[in-house]
Amino acid sequence: MNSIIAVKGITRRFFFNVMGFIAALVIFAVIVSGIFIRDFYYAAVRQSLNSQMSMSAGFIQKNSAVSYSEFLNSARDYIAGFTEKNMICLEFFDSQGNMAVSSKGLIVKDVSFPDYEGARDSKDGRFIYTGEIGDEKIMALTRIMPSNNGESVGAVRYSISLTLIDRQVVQNIFTVSIIGFLFLLLVFICGFYFLRSIIKPIRAITASALKIANGNFEVRLEVKDTDEVGQLCDTINYMAAELASTDKMKNDFISLVSHELRTPLTVIKGWSETINGIFADSKKIDVKLAAKGVSVIESETERLSGLVEDLLDYSKLKAGHLSLKMEKVDILAEIGEAVFVYADIAKKTKNIDISYNEPVMLPVIWADPKRLRQVFFNILDNAVKYSNENSTVIVDATEHDVFVMVTISDMGCGIAAEDLDRVKDRFYKSNMTVTGSGIGLAIVDEIIKQHDGVLEIDSKEGVGTTVSIALPIYVEELDVSV
Repeated sequence: MNSIIAVKGITRRFFFNVMGFIAALVIFAVIVSGIFIRDFYYAAVRQSLNSQMSMSAGFIQKNSAVSYSEFLNSARDYIAGFTEKNMICLEFFDSQGNMAVSSKGLIVKDVSFPDYEGARDSKDGRFIYTGEIGDEKIMALTRIMPSNNGESVGAVRYSISLTLIDRQVVQNIFTVSIIGFLFLLLVFICGFYFLRSIIKPIRAITASALKIANGNFEVRLEVKDTDEVGQLCDTINYMAAELASTDKMKNDFISLVSHELRTPLTVIKGWSETINGIFADSKKIDVKLAAKGVSVIESETERLSGLVEDLLDYSKLKAGHLSLKMEKVDILAEIGEAVFVYADIAKKTKNIDISYNEPVMLPVIWADPKRLRQVFFNILDNAVKYSNENSTVIVDATEHDVFVMVTISDMGCGIAAEDLDRVKDRFYKSNMTVTGSGIGLAIVDEIIKQHDGVLEIDSKEGVGTTVSIALPIYVEELDVSV
């Protein structure tokens, strides 16, 4: 339901915002075009009237100082030779403003002509008028014919009906409006298909996201394009794959931890019951058996403690609270202690020798000794777990440029090439037959990163694994103050 509302929201925003804006622009363009078309036609009419008035300048000058009767005869002769009678109306007025002669042959009386009154009142004796006179809309240009003493002899008037002109203007504006409407329709259709090309994938993405949110990580989107929507589909598919992988690792981790916890607890419970039975009968106390049971309980308790410590460290790692207490550290001492602890364990459990090529001296590093010890313990523990019986684990430590390099190599089962890039991921285990939480290397990798170091793993299946650790050498800060 939310997806439908969201899609409607996108559609609504598009049509109200984008289409509304475009429609406003089109309407504005039509209005401006209409004004321009009208002004263009009216300017052409105005130019035509001015041209006709210019052509009659000789007549006006010739009759500016003659009697009214001669002026009237000359006006009739001029109208007789006027060739634009069909388009333009030519009229002559007497000095009182009354129409004397008209090219239409119709003399209009008792009608006021605004253009004549405007020309009479203007400084240059000219005036052009656009408007309605009677029932007709016209454009008229009137020029006063002055005499030598400055008085009016009469006036010349050219007028054109604007009915046909306005009709042509309306027709052109209608054509522009149709073009604007077709443009809007085209934009609407393009916008509709554009929105459809986005909304359909969004609906599919929303539906898939809901399925993923409900725990179905097998959902995959069909990627049809390489644009942003296609990239989003790729990202959703990648997210689903990662979630599926993480969910599998989580389930494996829960199963693994449950097994890792259940096994020592079962052993502890069994030996506790055995010891309790031994001491219940004071006459049949088997001290050696009780001692063995206590030893087993101690060993399994240590195992549980280590698992709990790993889980606590993982919790801190996930929350970003894996803190370090940095100081100058003799790395040889830390490596030596780790080798000493695991040499005995490796020998007793799998008859494995730990060969430590101890150098005479190594530079001091800046590190947290407790966390560094944890790193070596974890790596040696893995090396022993995954090594074959009666084999050797080799430990080397050397100085290399500005780093101290520590390598731990075993002769075990190795890691498959497809698993090598993921062994440092949390919960990931390449070999499910070996005990362990699957988070040890993830914790080690994070500790090394916080020391500004590098952890690298090189392995070949069936041959063995080499873990390399590079830690920066500590450099004493110089006092450069004067």
